[in-house]
Parts: sequence; structure tokens; C-alpha cells
Amino acid sequence: MFQKNMLADFRSGIVVFLVALPLCLGIAMSCGVPLFSGIVAGVVGGVLVTAFSGSKFSVSGPAAGLTAIVITSIVQLGSYEAFLAAVIFAGVLQIILGILKAGSIGNYIPNAVIKGMLAGIGIILIIKQIPHLFGYDKDPEGDEQFIQIDGENSFTELVHMVNFVTVGAVIIGIVSFLILLMAEKPFYKKDKILSTIPGPLLVVIFGVLLTIAFKGYPLLSIDAQHLVNLPTISSFEDLNNNLVSPDFSFITQSKFWVIAFTLAVVASLETLLGIEAVDKLDPEKNESNTNKELFAQGIGNIFCGALGGLPVTSVIVRSSANINAGAKTKASVVLHAVLLLISVVLLPDLLALIPNACLAAILIMTGFKLTKWSIFKEQWKFGYEQFVPFVTTVVVMLVTDLLKGVCAGVVVSIVFIIRDNIKFSFECSKEIINDKQYYLLKLPQQVTYFNKGYLINFFKTVDENSKVIIDGSINRSINRDSNDVIKDFIANSKKKNIDVELFKFEI
Repeated sequence: MFQKNMLADFRSGIVVFLVALPLCLGIAMSCGVPLFSGIVAGVVGGVLVTAFSGSKFSVSGPAAGLTAIVITSIVQLGSYEAFLAAVIFAGVLQIILGILKAGSIGNYIPNAVIKGMLAGIGIILIIKQIPHLFGYDKDPEGDEQFIQIDGENSFTELVHMVNFVTVGAVIIGIVSFLILLMAEKPFYKKDKILSTIPGPLLVVIFGVLLTIAFKGYPLLSIDAQHLVNLPTISSFEDLNNNLVSPDFSFITQSKFWVIAFTLAVVASLETLLGIEAVDKLDPEKNESNTNKELFAQGIGNIFCGALGGLPVTSVIVRSSANINAGAKTKASVVLHAVLLLISVVLLPDLLALIPNACLAAILIMTGFKLTKWSIFKEQWKFGYEQFVPFVTTVVVMLVTDLLKGVCAGVVVSIVFIIRDNIKFSFECSKEIINDKQYYLLKLPQQVTYFNKGYLINFFKTVDENSKVIIDGSINRSINRDSNDVIKDFIANSKKKNIDVELFKFEI
């Protein structure tokens, strides 16, 4: 069993590494910070956060959702070094949140919204990677924002890429898809030799070989701009030069603490959403300890800030790739982080031959697995009360970002909850006795402001010359506004010859 798990984790670790590498570098590029900062975050998230994490399959690293905050914060503080100091204190605040058990916030996100978030990320991943698949690499990998840093948006980028198609990249993309599809076939998975080679690794090998083969042909040649862009580290001195130290000179300024607090809250929310999503994808249905996860993320961000890395969160794309690749233990996450560091330090020349097109194919396949059509059909079958929040989350995510999409989905879900509370909280009936119409209105335990409209509409339906019995036997509290509605009805009931009886209820 141990050997079987070790092989599965090794395969998964390689897959996650291939997914994480372009994202770590791309997010760093999007933020305008040293590329090695993304690698540092990936290594710290993969090793240190995983060691303390309450999740079995979650992968932590630099998150695209924090890009806007990073860019804005660096501008406000004037330097990346000052921002790193804020990252350290954000980590301290996350540890405090974990100790205070703030991780339970994630339990209140509706399932429809979590499913919508996963589907939305899948669609965004597909849309964002299509240009890279065709050799149009103007927008960095890892950018998930609708409005891109190159001035375009997710959809106009698809239009512009038509004018910049690279034939060699398209061929590599097609070959990559064929390999990935082949790796999903039963014959591949059952073969003793082939089953040990992850499909994404085979894609990268063929991508590198085709890149080398295309060099002598102008039409097919892949330029350096279409290959993985790596920081140059050829010695210990280079490694040391790529590590940025934090600057604490802004610690006495209020804007410093606003940034630290904002970063802690947003990073924690993204982590909690990520953990909820991972638990939904987990075939073993493990329930992660979210408070422990916040504590782990806090430790990770303290070290990221100290070593010059971007802030980390639990990230869904890498976590889903880990689960889909068949990971069994946390070892796969640690392995991906070790591979990140070793490859950048020892194999930069080899990695620099990997075309973005084959990595885009891997990410697009990951996106398809996150946004299966069956998920949309499932939510539709559950009814519009589930489908509308689900679709709202997806759509808002596409045109804004992850957090805004989730917030929109939660708001729509709350609207349905309030509507149901108003609609089904009261028991009312009517019956004719001795030629007189009787109405029975049973008040629920809690009558709130939201019930005011229902009471007004109900009293409007009461006929003249009738009797209304208001039963408050189970009522514990009533909002002032709703109570005033009942008072007004009683005060005006004599004009319509309506007899009102209060049972175990006082106004």
C-alpha cells in the first residue's frame, strides 16, 4: 500500500509542478515583482503550509485573486520590500484568526455558490489559456482578471489572438491535447509502463522535442517569448540576489496596517473558499480543519514576507489538479514544491525550452474537469433556487473576479432564503362557520422586519364581517415594524366589522 501511494503521489506531484510552474511565474509577472518571488511563494506554500495544513489535498501558493491588492499595495507603500513587511503582519493576523476559530465562516457559503465558483474558475482557465495555446502570450499566465494588465479583457483577447497565431505553437497545442486525451483512455491507465508516466509530463517532453525540432524552420520556429520565462539563477550568489528582504520603515503609518489587515482578510477568505472547494472535489470526502488551515496560511505568509515571496492562499486550480492526478497523501504537494525549487535552480536551460502552448493545453484540460456540463445539469435539476445563485456566481466571476462572484452568489442565495422565510414562516387558514368567515394566523417563533410585507398583504385579504384569530402560542419575539402592522389592523378592524381575537399574544 505504501509503495502504491508513493507512486500515486509522485505522479501527482509532477502534474501539480507542471501546473504550478507557469502560474507562479505568471502571477509574479502580473504583479510586476521579481519572477523568483512567485517560486518562493510556491515552495513555501508547498512545504511549510502543507506541514501545518488541515487539508489533505490542498495546494497553497501565489494566488491570482490577490494580484490587484499586491499591485495597489506596492504603489501605496512605494516598494515591494515595504509590501513584504505587510505580508508578514498579515500572516500574524491570520494566525490570530485561526486561534479565534474564524475558519467556521467557510461553513456558511452555500453549496450552489461553491459549485459555481469551481465552474467559473474552469471557464476562466479555458478562456485565459486559449490565446497561449495559439501562441499569443501578451497577457501573463495566471492573470484571472476580466480587465487584463495589457488593457484588453478576457473576450477581446480572443479576438486579437487571431492576428498573432504562431503555427508552431498551434501544432504543439494539438499534439498536447491528443496526448492528454490518450492518457485518459483505459489502455493507457492499465499499461504497466505507460500508467507510470503522467500525461502532462509526456506533453512537456513532446513539447520540448518539437520546440527543438522546429528551430530550423522559420514558419514553425517558437520564439523565446512563447517559451517559459525563468529567472536566471546559476550560482548561490544569484539565488541570494533573488531573495528580497522586507522593509519595516512604514510600520508606524496607518496605510501599512490597512494593507496588512486587508491582505489578511482577503487571503483568508480565498483560502476558506479554496478549502471548501477542495473538500467538495475530494473523492474521500475528507472535512478539512479550517481553523488549522488559517494558522498554516499565517505561518506561510510570515515566511513568504521574510524571504521575498508573494502572499499565499489555498489555490483551487493546483488543488484540483492534485486530486484529479490521483494524489493519496500530502507528499504530492511537498514534492511539487521541491521540484519547483530544484528545476529553477538546476534545470533552468531545460525548462526554458518548454513552450507555453503545451502548458496551456494542460491547464485547459484542468479547466474542463472543473466545469463539466454535468455540473450545470445537476444544478438545474435542483431547481432555480440552486441554479440562479450558481449561474450568478459563474457570470459575475467571468466579468470581475472570484471574490465578487462568490459575494454575488451569496447575496442571491440570501434573497431566496429571505423569500422562503417570508413565504413559509406563517401558518394561515380560513373556514366558514355558521355563515361567518374565520381566519387563523399562527405566528412563527421569530417575526422580523422581513415579515412585515406578508402581514400587510394577508390583512388586505381579510373580508368584512369576519373573525381573525392571531395565535402567538409559539412566538418568542416580534419586530417593532411587524407589531405595528398588527396594531394598525386591530385599530381599523372595527370599521369593517372584523372581530380580532389574540391567543397567547400581546401587542
